[in-house]
Amino acid sequence: SRDLAKGPTPLKWGGIVDQDVRTAGAWYDDRNATPYYNEHHKAWRAKMRTFVETEITPNIDEWEKANEIPIEVYKKASEVGLLKATVGWPDIAGPQPEGFDGFFSVIALDELSNCGSGGVVWGLTGGHGIGLPPIAHYADEEMLERVAKPCFAGEKRIALAVSEATAGSDVANLATTAVEDGDDYIVNGLKKWITCGMFADFFTVAARTGEEGSGMMGISLILVERDRVGVSTRPMDCMGVKGSGTSYVEFDNVRIPQSNYIGDVTCLLRDFVTERLGLGLQANRFARVCLRESIEYARRRRAFGKLLVDQPVVRYKIANMAREVEATHAFLEGLAFRIVAVQRAGENWLNALLRLGAEAALAKVQATKTFAYCAKEAAMMHGGNSYVKGNKIESLYRHVLSLSIPGGSEDVMLDAAARLSLKGRL
Repeated sequence: SRDLAKGPTPLKWGGIVDQDVRTAGAWYDDRNATPYYNEHHKAWRAKMRTFVETEITPNIDEWEKANEIPIEVYKKASEVGLLKATVGWPDIAGPQPEGFDGFFSVIALDELSNCGSGGVVWGLTGGHGIGLPPIAHYADEEMLERVAKPCFAGEKRIALAVSEATAGSDVANLATTAVEDGDDYIVNGLKKWITCGMFADFFTVAARTGEEGSGMMGISLILVERDRVGVSTRPMDCMGVKGSGTSYVEFDNVRIPQSNYIGDVTCLLRDFVTERLGLGLQANRFARVCLRESIEYARRRRAFGKLLVDQPVVRYKIANMAREVEATHAFLEGLAFRIVAVQRAGENWLNALLRLGAEAALAKVQATKTFAYCAKEAAMMHGGNSYVKGNKIESLYRHVLSLSIPGGSEDVMLDAAARLSLKGRL
């Protein structure tokens, strides 16, 4: 407790001077060996940290109130490499930085999430990070030039449209249809909870191209442009994620060419794996922000005649928050390394994603439960302050459900992982 009460212990890692080793993570400390990160990762992390601190964090309140991030910010995020890294930096995005691998993507999302705003993280990379990968990795050259290239440049925005009012995590029972009509599809259906739906220029849509009752294998991904006749959106007033443009998206007899077909359901299943790992990284960084805020508050708040850090119950809470956060991050790093190892071996890392389905589901649940735990403990530590708008813990607490439900709710993820493991796939 005396050590905690002293104040932060600055450390330097790859050009970043962080204020406290306890809340930054072991990989920030040059004194610690790491099996994952090298000098390229250090330089990249410093670049991401600088971008977030100068271009993102100072504008959070304004963007959350507007429920949209200005298009100029996407262009800056493209220039710094953030938009490219979060989608795996395929060839269409331009030359990769020296030493690029999957850990660049991990670092980019982790550092962006350090801003502590779910709405801004989702608004900037939510739709982009899950709507663009199927196109960037599976579409033909024409679609890459027309859609992927301007999205990577920050000139256009995209959203993934999967969830429906009666089929959120139950993707096999999606009702939206894409019926063949000559050389076209006619698309009908209503999507719900679509991140970035209010301002997306393109929608990567999960629709049933198979017969009624065809289940999961009857689902395909197709591209629908916003300016098609019959496409409409309306906003949803959600508990959190202000700035993400979450919306309903309706398709009413929308005619699109069959050339807008992206791929079968396996493209979506791979996308789910990276989405869940991304949500896990975001949730765990938010948990780390809760830990950081709690330590800073405990160092200055006095109660019952002494600082909170001198109260045993407070130290107990801090230690348990740190234990959960560090263990969760290690889990996520381990899964990321398995993808990176496939990349380094020259194999197709996209196919390797299908082997991570169960563990990605478990990692997401571990991270969102860690965030829920840390948000609650931080709120108890902050007392009445955490119940007042403008307090960071109040905002983070409202984002717990935004991560524990989307991308597959916790109960569904646990059941899916159990079923896969019982079949020998874990």
